[in-house]
Amino acid sequence: MTDSLQLRDVVALSSRILAQAGSGDFIWGHVSARDPGGHGVWLKQASWGLEEITADRVHLVSWEGEVLDRGGQRHSEYPIHTEIMSARPDVGGVVHVHSRYAVALAAAGVDLRPVSHEANYFAPEGVPRYTETADLILTAELGRSVAKALGLADAVFLVNHGVAVVGRDLETATVAAVLLDRACRQQLLTSGYDGEASWSDPEESLAKREHIYSEAACRQVWDYLVRQLPDPPR
Repeated sequence: MTDSLQLRDVVALSSRILAQAGSGDFIWGHVSARDPGGHGVWLKQASWGLEEITADRVHLVSWEGEVLDRGGQRHSEYPIHTEIMSARPDVGGVVHVHSRYAVALAAAGVDLRPVSHEANYFAPEGVPRYTETADLILTAELGRSVAKALGLADAVFLVNHGVAVVGRDLETATVAAVLLDRACRQQLLTSGYDGEASWSDPEESLAKREHIYSEAACRQVWDYLVRQLPDPPR
């Protein structure tokens, strides 16, 4: 199997995992993996839902937005991927989805709190908020501003829009995106009860991240999520 086919398979699996986890939004939302040859990113094609993505519906997009390989319609928000990866050499995968619970929590104007295991994944940086625009990220300039808001964090809330989540590879970014929406859902559920909510302090939160979310554990979660997928679409 060639490197490009392996990456296209990962992009397809990531897309379908996110759809299965409830992050689908008709034909919107997209994921990418860094091209090891430095040519750009392998990106989910536009016009397809996340649940419909196969390796044949993934293409190579240059840093300037040109489709270099595999054809198909390119997502207009490709600068989210290219500019984050340009700013963060440590990032090998980017997820941009409109996860319902993450959108709700960000729009509510509250910070993500570690009321459950999932939110501790994002220690110690937390999840910053990008508020320059809630419109689409259509230009390199806007992509760079998203990357700046992300900083060294693993995710950023695009307030009233969605999220951008990153990882050392797309498998890791995908697991993080699933964890983020679960963490937001748990926090919103907790806030619906009377009483005063509690959460881990920064020291405990970082310890929990180290104890729970090792590289090996995150890979095992990825493998688990792959096993839960139905047969690929035709």
